[in-house]
Amino acid sequence: MLRLNNLEVVYDRVIWVLKGISLEVPERRIVALLGANGAGKSTTLKAISGLLRPERGDITTGSVELNGARIDQRQPEEIVKLGVTQVMEGRRVFEDLTAEENLVAGAHTRRANLAELRRDLEAVYGYFPRLGLRKGLKAGYLSGGEQQMLAIGRALMARPRVMLLDEPSLGLAPLLVEEIFGIIQRLTREEQLTVLLVEQNAAMALEIAEHGYVMENGRIVLDGPASALRGNADVKEFYLGLTEVGAKKSYRDVKHYRRRKRWLS
Repeated sequence: MLRLNNLEVVYDRVIWVLKGISLEVPERRIVALLGANGAGKSTTLKAISGLLRPERGDITTGSVELNGARIDQRQPEEIVKLGVTQVMEGRRVFEDLTAEENLVAGAHTRRANLAELRRDLEAVYGYFPRLGLRKGLKAGYLSGGEQQMLAIGRALMARPRVMLLDEPSLGLAPLLVEEIFGIIQRLTREEQLTVLLVEQNAAMALEIAEHGYVMENGRIVLDGPASALRGNADVKEFYLGLTEVGAKKSYRDVKHYRRRKRWLS
């Protein structure tokens, strides 16, 4: 469904952020993209959704493909119409609009009539019942968990085929994280949604993902089935906090780590 081929990104024409990223996201699957702060995860999502240019970023090499067709040269609104939506880190809801007005705003790229909008709203409320109870409340008064649900629901209103989720667990209580991640799994099954999940909560991400990629300093340094990554000693130590000596290390300091060469095209 989604493929990045040897992607390089530069900010302000001098800051080299992504250094040859290649990854694949199969249809109706959840793929996790893990890494520390500054590894380039959010930049990867923005390269896919077309949001680099407003931040003075440019793709200098490589391509982004959706179902085999290049989309990296398209405008963000065109990419949304093609079926790719991004849920930004930090929720980014319209605080002065009601919850329902936020949801309706998510459908602005579609030519939907009122009946279609109402059906889609009811579908979102089915996944997020709390939003149905608070649909008339201004979004700025919602809790952090409710705002995250609203951000995902607003993205669903565009009827996406691919959803890019950036740190959906950020700042949320563990029970809320479990609830939201459970809903993400339901969406892949019931709405045939494809998800690329950027997440620092590696344990939770690898529980719901089928495949995972680990980024460091703008490069993919490890990838494999989620079950294999959960059992990988280096992932356990650096990302899951399961160390025998209690000290975390960078991959650069793990001497038995062997970098895999990714495919180029």
